[in-house]
Amino acid sequence: MAVLSASNLTKAFGDDTIFQGVSFEIQDHDRVGLVGCNGSGKTTLFRILTGDSRPDSGEVFQAKTTVIGYMEQHVCRDAQTSAYAEVLQVFSPLLDLEQKLEELQHALQSHHHTEEELHRLVEEQSRCNDQFVRDGGLTFRGRVRSALLGLGFSEEQIALPVMSLSGGQKAKLQLAKLLLCGANLLLLDEPTNHLDIASVEWLEDFLRGYPGAFLVISHDRYFLDRITNRTFEMEQGRMFLYKGNYSASRQQREENRLSMQRKYDNTRREIDRIQGIVAQQRQWNRERNIRTAESKLKMIERLEAGLEKPGAEPESLHFQFGMANRGGNDVLSVEDLSVQFGGSPIFSHVRFALHRRQRACLIGPNGCGKTSLLKTILGKYPTASGSIRLGAGIHTGYYDQTQEDLSPEKTVLEEIWDAFPRLSQTEIRSALAVFLFRGEEVFKPISALSGGERARVLLLKLMLSEANFLLLDEPTNHLDIPSREALESALLEYEGTLLVISHDRYFMNRIADTIYTLSQKGIKAYTGNYDAYLEQSKDKKETAPSAGQPVKEKKENTYKKRKEEAAEKRKVQAALRRAEDTVERLEQQIQELEEQLCQPEIASDYEAALDLTRQAEALRAQHEEQMAVWEALCEQADTLEKES
Repeated sequence: MAVLSASNLTKAFGDDTIFQGVSFEIQDHDRVGLVGCNGSGKTTLFRILTGDSRPDSGEVFQAKTTVIGYMEQHVCRDAQTSAYAEVLQVFSPLLDLEQKLEELQHALQSHHHTEEELHRLVEEQSRCNDQFVRDGGLTFRGRVRSALLGLGFSEEQIALPVMSLSGGQKAKLQLAKLLLCGANLLLLDEPTNHLDIASVEWLEDFLRGYPGAFLVISHDRYFLDRITNRTFEMEQGRMFLYKGNYSASRQQREENRLSMQRKYDNTRREIDRIQGIVAQQRQWNRERNIRTAESKLKMIERLEAGLEKPGAEPESLHFQFGMANRGGNDVLSVEDLSVQFGGSPIFSHVRFALHRRQRACLIGPNGCGKTSLLKTILGKYPTASGSIRLGAGIHTGYYDQTQEDLSPEKTVLEEIWDAFPRLSQTEIRSALAVFLFRGEEVFKPISALSGGERARVLLLKLMLSEANFLLLDEPTNHLDIPSREALESALLEYEGTLLVISHDRYFMNRIADTIYTLSQKGIKAYTGNYDAYLEQSKDKKETAPSAGQPVKEKKENTYKKRKEEAAEKRKVQAALRRAEDTVERLEQQIQELEEQLCQPEIASDYEAALDLTRQAEALRAQHEEQMAVWEALCEQADTLEKES
């Protein structure tokens, strides 16, 4: 069954048509990736599907049972509110109902009423309370807290204002909202932005197990390959539909283009052949020849009417990184390095070396110090201990993911020319044209550029630096897929050395020959790309006991551990049963009080009704606390079950 469909959607801003004739259906278990260049209209389409924007023509059809959950790229509407309060807004109707119940309670307590007014207030309170309980009013606060804890937030972080959270934590707040909103169709706009690899893998697991449908905008090709079964591509104002994940769609796209090109070429050859016949018949200029020529011209008209020329490939980057000099074979040596700001070290005992033409990628959870390591190598941060040595003739180039190296007040042309004054304006403008800055675009101020445009300016500066050792901090952030592919091609042809921080697993699979994992205790090296690292790290977890460790001792420790785990499981299960019994008992008591409140003799007795209402409120508070305990025990039991 289709949960959502669109028919002939068209949207324009002024004279600029973003897309036209867009039609598709999403079935109830579809997992759809939406891809396309920056500016192709993906987010605009999402806004139309959610009703935040109207198409210029066409319609969106939504099934009666469809509930949409929308995860935007930038959403923090009130940076001062706590993480808990932000997610709690999912239950706004229940919060409003809770407020109304408080007002009714206050009205019952604060004023003298006629018997008729009292009866009306008690009836309204009973009706609101029934709706509150029916819609989950007794458990929603516990569910919010449990969802946040399940997403990795600590009790302290739940209470923090949203403005103090990291980008990844803000993304997880969005996910918590989606978990709780009851949606059966998710619209996700770049959900992996700011997430580290562990968080992205968690999101992949969540989406693979999600019972509904989703449509996700993403430039993360590895992510798309793992979670999608259909692909929609926005290209040059049109939408193309493909079966399968991102990689499958690329193959289909290429096959379609080749088939279309062959058909076009064959039709053109046939038209040329028939035109030759027409010319020949006209040359003979007899009545029979003229009739033949006219017949052939009609054939040409029919062929030309059905002739569809393959569209040109979208404009994309094509560039290369050159080097002013080759440099030595020993590029970098890091020995027992520690970096510290204030208290304990960010990391310590980091030891590794890079050699010419090595392509190393650095991974690790957010906050582990990856950027600090690069900046320490560049001399921007001091070392707490250890040493860093660059090889002879090594010239470094740095890509900063925060884009702070750009001057907002300068134009694009000024930014490049000030960095490379030896180049002429013609040379600068030619270089800018390669990075898709042409005509008046070179006079745009940096402050007016999008994240992707700023990334292109930084890549141009990096290219012109002719460095033989590139240190890149999340270079694929802000880049669309064609730009990522152009960067990968340039780096694969690069003759120098690379040290790259990245969360882009597809990118690492293409360029890396070494993966370094950074933690507080140091650094570990794995030979090969990201998939090779996964295999090696998996093998290490499954290795036998190390030399010198008796196998018997390990078996004994394993037996002891299993006994402890079994005891812990029994303890949790017992606590879970007690919590369930308590919840059921409280629910029964609340129901009995509510039944009493509905009795006419109680409803007309203000004091009795007030007393029973207070008892019910106290029981509801206990019920909410016990539900939170029960949910925490359920999660603990699930965790123990998975670990066993």
